Amino acid sequence: MFYPPEHLKTCLSCIDLTSLQATDTDARILAMVQKVNAFPQHFPDMPLPAAICVYPSFTGILHKSLTAKGVRIAVTGAGFPASQTFLPVKIQECRMAVEQGADEVDIVLSLNYFLSGDYARAGEEIFRIKEAIGPAHLKVIIESGTLAKPQAIAQASRIAMEAGADFIKTSTGKSEPAATLQAATVMCGEILSYYQKTGKKTGFKPAGGILSPEDAMGYYAIVAEILGPEWLNPSLFRIGASRLANNLLSALQHHAIEYF
Repeated sequence: MFYPPEHLKTCLSCIDLTSLQATDTDARILAMVQKVNAFPQHFPDMPLPAAICVYPSFTGILHKSLTAKGVRIAVTGAGFPASQTFLPVKIQECRMAVEQGADEVDIVLSLNYFLSGDYARAGEEIFRIKEAIGPAHLKVIIESGTLAKPQAIAQASRIAMEAGADFIKTSTGKSEPAATLQAATVMCGEILSYYQKTGKKTGFKPAGGILSPEDAMGYYAIVAEILGPEWLNPSLFRIGASRLANNLLSALQHHAIEYF
């Protein structure tokens, strides 16, 4: 299927290039950073991804080695992916990541509190973490596939935004289903309602299982339709992915590319 190149390039510019494997090593993360640094030399007409997203223990490597202009350092935190640890540990982990150079922190809404109906405590955790990391961006993952019902997805989205989330994100990618177009529609609708009520623009990040240009363009279309073109930029739209970047490059260059 044909997609306008400018739309595909927008999706490429909004990718959080992600490596969140138990087998990640310093060498593996450094190799990914080096590819990002060299990307403009190989693809001078293509935008760089928005960020590199890794586990917090690799923050220092990114901070020392990432030279690609405008690419942000994003890390997971707060007991990712289960969020089942002590709040002081969550706060300290996120604070340490920012102190070591992280620009953004992705955390998971505490589902143990949310599913128990303790919405106040779930929101309080997000508020405390956001308070601890200051101006760094906070992305809150609601694990929409686990919540499943639209009403629960909407409630979790509202809790995250009201507690200070800069982005709301569908999934960790560690459980199934991950991102879905239905969840994206609900979440973007809540972002619009929150913006109309408060004037604050919250970003949206689908993540998990987004592999093809067709997948990416589905989320692009939902954001464009519900939130409008002003959301279609890396400051308000991200896509969490690892293999998507190569597939977008392949579609734009009209031949198979395995760069990242």
